[in-house]
Amino acid sequence: MDQKNTTHFGYKEVPVEDKVKHVAGVFHAVAGKYDLMNDLMSMGIHRLWKRFTLHTSGVRRGAKVLDIAGGTGDLALKFSKMVGSTGHVILADINASMLNVGRDRLTDEGVTGNINYVQANAECLPFPDNSFDCITIAFGLRNVTDKDAALRSMHRILKPGGQLLVLEFSQPADWLAPIYDTYSFKLLPKIGKLFSGDEESYRYLAESIRMHPDQESLKAMMTEAGFERCDYNNMSAGIVALHSGYKF
Repeated sequence: MDQKNTTHFGYKEVPVEDKVKHVAGVFHAVAGKYDLMNDLMSMGIHRLWKRFTLHTSGVRRGAKVLDIAGGTGDLALKFSKMVGSTGHVILADINASMLNVGRDRLTDEGVTGNINYVQANAECLPFPDNSFDCITIAFGLRNVTDKDAALRSMHRILKPGGQLLVLEFSQPADWLAPIYDTYSFKLLPKIGKLFSGDEESYRYLAESIRMHPDQESLKAMMTEAGFERCDYNNMSAGIVALHSGYKF
């Protein structure tokens, strides 16, 4: 298969134009039990990772926030409270099933006045230049086919002085790597099979994490896309990293 026209889907090589379809299939399959599986897979620690992201954002009342790959709405729910009635939050996701779960959840929580939902591809975000005070993407960038294009698109729509936060699985410390690999490839797919009846989707998730750029590589990609003061914070010994960058 021609490497120039292919990209990775987990450890497989697939045609570039087919990756979105393959990723969509994974998230259509897991959407209904996504929150349950996040709690099981991370033993609830994902809530602390997201809490740190919210704290780092510094979002205040009146701000305009875009949460890309927002899925079931964990961050959007909190942001809607942080920005208040004078602010606005957009929950965006390329996957209709995930977006519907997020919309239903936030509606059930009573969040209606300051939030909208947009089905969008991160590589070509359908918003005007300089639109948002803060953009977040949590556990979504690794599923994007052209990450460089996505980062450039985020930079374009961020206001001057605005911040991008990328929360994503990353490269753990050397001492943890063997334990993490055993968990990811032996235990995680079996948890997926037991609780959601879907082993293959969770095998893909483990593989996609390994194919994602490490901390320094992603920092360099953000700088190349035009972001300044780029940095990252490792959490859980590097299993997850929160990258940040600003537009000036």
